[in-house]
Amino acid sequence: MESVIAVFIPIIFFLVVGLVLVISIFYKSKEKQMLIEKGLSAEEIKKFFEDKRDPFILLKIGIISIFFGLGLGFGMMLEKSYSGDYWLPLFLFTFTGVGFVVANLVGNMLRKKHDLETKDQ
Repeated sequence: MESVIAVFIPIIFFLVVGLVLVISIFYKSKEKQMLIEKGLSAEEIKKFFEDKRDPFILLKIGIISIFFGLGLGFGMMLEKSYSGDYWLPLFLFTFTGVGFVVANLVGNMLRKKHDLETKDQ
């Protein structure tokens, strides 16, 4: 029974990832098509997508990755020390959630600072 589950998990994983990518591409093209149908010029469409882009996305991904790694490390250490199977998922989800919150707060703070600097110029 375990071998059947071990075969289906990677298949389901790749199907879900593929489905998410296809849906993402579909909705991006639908969004662009709607902008063209509204009669916006090329400059207006370019400005729309420039305003939509988050300049701090790599910083956010880095913060989340650091907290994910910390949760993984602490969870593995406590799992070996206290022989419990629940430490790794607990720390993994907790630290990743804290990473998302911190990344959001830092991103908002930097975005406000960036917006004030661009308004002054």
